[in-house]
Amino acid sequence: MPLADNALWVIERNLRQPITLSSIAEACGVSRSHLANAFGMATGYPVMKYLRARRLSEAARALGGGAPDILAVALDTGYGSHEAFTRAFREQFGKTPETVRDSGSLADLEIVAPLELKARAPVSNLASPRIVDEGSVRAIGLAQIFSFSTTIGIPAQWQRFMDFYDAIPEKLDGIPIGVTEAPDDDGEFNYVCAAEVSRFGKVPEGLRKVEIPARRYAVFEHHGHVSRLYETYSAIWNEGLASQGLMLADAPIIERHNPQFDPRTGEGGLTLWLPLGA
Repeated sequence: MPLADNALWVIERNLRQPITLSSIAEACGVSRSHLANAFGMATGYPVMKYLRARRLSEAARALGGGAPDILAVALDTGYGSHEAFTRAFREQFGKTPETVRDSGSLADLEIVAPLELKARAPVSNLASPRIVDEGSVRAIGLAQIFSFSTTIGIPAQWQRFMDFYDAIPEKLDGIPIGVTEAPDDDGEFNYVCAAEVSRFGKVPEGLRKVEIPARRYAVFEHHGHVSRLYETYSAIWNEGLASQGLMLADAPIIERHNPQFDPRTGEGGLTLWLPLGA
């Protein structure tokens, strides 16, 4: 079963249990970062946002169906108080639990139904990765927070970064790299457009240092246009790592452009350096 489907099953089976991103990842046999990336790319939802939306949707169904005790529904949904539940419910639906209970209707509520578990064909065009022990990486770059639904903003981030490029001191030869930091519980992550440096000199205003310790990586190749990078990542998250028996670490991912990469066209390919855990 692909990883995203596995996670969906765990979530739906344990909606009333106190589960976390870490416990779902453990049940799926992967790291938090691996699960967050796989689930977000496959479904468009951060794991915990989907979990909250499903729990609140089931709570709304109970209240709309006549459940009289809002606190009992709140406790069943994983909230410790009436106030916390009401705040989350209003944020999700724009109405209070009392309004839904008193109306006896789910009209105008955007209920989140369980995502459908879909069998998928196995990946056939993803080559096995190289395993590489890489030294520490130092870089200076432009960071921006993204979610899995807003990554279309990354190309514009690269354009802004190149305005800073000439001012970065101690640059190494080579094309700038992309660094994706591990997602948080809400599925948001820092993406950094960066130039590798031999040492940290003065950092231009608006940029930040990136320092990644030496570690082992699984290096996957992406040969198509850069706009299709999503497909390669999806294949890696949902099947590529598991098929090789590899565990992703909760550490930054590095994107290295091939020497022939052309930023004007997006062609030329790149390699994806995924940090490995124990």
